[in-house]
Amino acid sequence: MFSRPPSLVARTLTVTFTTVAVILTLVFIVLTVDARDRVRDAERDKLAVSERVFATLEARRQQEQLALVATLAENPTLKAALATYVTERSFSGLTTEQETSLRTTVRREAEKLAAMTSASSIAIVGPDGRVFTSAGPARDAWPAGQQVALPARTGYGAQGVVALPAATFLVTVATLRLETSEIGTLVLGTTLDEAYAAELANLSRAGVVITVRGAAVASTLPRQLLAHFMAAGPQLASGDGMVPLGGEEYAVRTLLASGPARIVALTSIDSAARAATRDALSTLALVALGSFVLAALGSFWLARTLSEPINRASQAITTMTASREFTRALEPTRNSRELDALTAAFNEMMRAVHAAEQERQSAYVGAIRALAAALDARDPYTAGHSERVSVLSVAIGVRLQLSAGDLEVLRLGALLHDIGKIGVPDEILRKPGPLTDAEFEQIKRHPGLGARILRQVPFLEPHLPIVELHHERPDGRGYPFGLRGEAIPPLARIVHVADAFDAITTARAYRPGREAAVALAELQAHVGTQFDAAAVEALAAAFPDVSSALLREPQPLTR
Repeated sequence: MFSRPPSLVARTLTVTFTTVAVILTLVFIVLTVDARDRVRDAERDKLAVSERVFATLEARRQQEQLALVATLAENPTLKAALATYVTERSFSGLTTEQETSLRTTVRREAEKLAAMTSASSIAIVGPDGRVFTSAGPARDAWPAGQQVALPARTGYGAQGVVALPAATFLVTVATLRLETSEIGTLVLGTTLDEAYAAELANLSRAGVVITVRGAAVASTLPRQLLAHFMAAGPQLASGDGMVPLGGEEYAVRTLLASGPARIVALTSIDSAARAATRDALSTLALVALGSFVLAALGSFWLARTLSEPINRASQAITTMTASREFTRALEPTRNSRELDALTAAFNEMMRAVHAAEQERQSAYVGAIRALAAALDARDPYTAGHSERVSVLSVAIGVRLQLSAGDLEVLRLGALLHDIGKIGVPDEILRKPGPLTDAEFEQIKRHPGLGARILRQVPFLEPHLPIVELHHERPDGRGYPFGLRGEAIPPLARIVHVADAFDAITTARAYRPGREAAVALAELQAHVGTQFDAAAVEALAAAFPDVSSALLREPQPLTR
């Protein structure tokens, strides 16, 4: 047999959309490769320009800083106090009061100078290379007495990097002289910190990392990317080039290398390529839109004449199968002979399913009744017990306004509630007298045994709680689990009441059956302990309506 070929419309749409998709895919690949190559070159050029701009600005800043520090170094009060301290301490020595006074004077002058600049710190370093005093926001990084290795001075001043235990600074220094004597050094420091890195990143429009002796002291990179950058140290030894970091390719450029410090700018080629590709795809999207317009127009008619009826039919079928409305029929679409034929076939199938469902329901209900009747037949004194309990249970459920589904579960569950007694020996089940404790323990096994029997039949699963728990009591003294109150399923509580009522009103070999009023009084006397209050109340209200259905011939009272 040969499969039927697709319709012309389907074939045309498939070929059209496939061709357009292939062309657009090839264009996308070419654009992506070309964009990546162009972006790689552009990012390298951008970093090179950033390096030149940084070098130019840094040179200008250095000139300004050198001019500023030269001016500040001429502060007469500062030089006089520092010269007095150095001279007196070298020759005649200073009293504690004199030393404190001179240090205070120098510190105050340093604070005045710090207020005149935007530097992070101003430090005065003595001829011995130790910090004499400091001022400014980062003065704590320059503690008095700290030995400092300043950049070598080739003239009046110098610039470089000073790495202290607390921070690293880009410094400009100037010699403090009194006449021809060198009495110390004035240091202006800019902290190489996150703020400085952010300033450089904004300038270069790239990520910035500042390292000192191979350790990162500031960065604008995310933590994980910074870890990849530091791990790639050997690859970055040359300073510039392309380096893979965290699964992406980065262009790297050194902006500054001075002493132990190094400032590096880097940018992701992949991120820039993605941005460029997105821009290219915007144009490509317009091309794609135009390419698909004709195919969309061609498919419009198909969507109106075929897709919509199919969707309506599909939704109706889904609703019918979910709600099991097997008697409902789909209306023909009148748009397609094939679709109408499919609708007619589906309706016929649903009718067959409905008939099978009805037959199945009848079969298993009949089987349940047969099981209950077979069980009742073992004891002539309990004949019809399961049917009566089922009738009473449903009457209680109606009074309690249970749903139709719950009433059906209740009806069949009540029919099966004693099915576990199949496993109880006849000599115990039919014993004409009270049971011994051992015999009663065997009787107490029947709820669990019944549940195990019915668990093998999947469609009886909703009835298991009734079978297994219909002897539980609100006070927890029932069996098999000793459940209390609301822990007992409502349907099991109903069957428990109906079962007890029928047991009281049924004659046994060793006692006569009692009147319904007596049985109801007995149940009401034990409401809350043995029986559920709502179920007992509903039984009392419903009994007059069902009493005629429970009439039976008086049973013999022989032993």
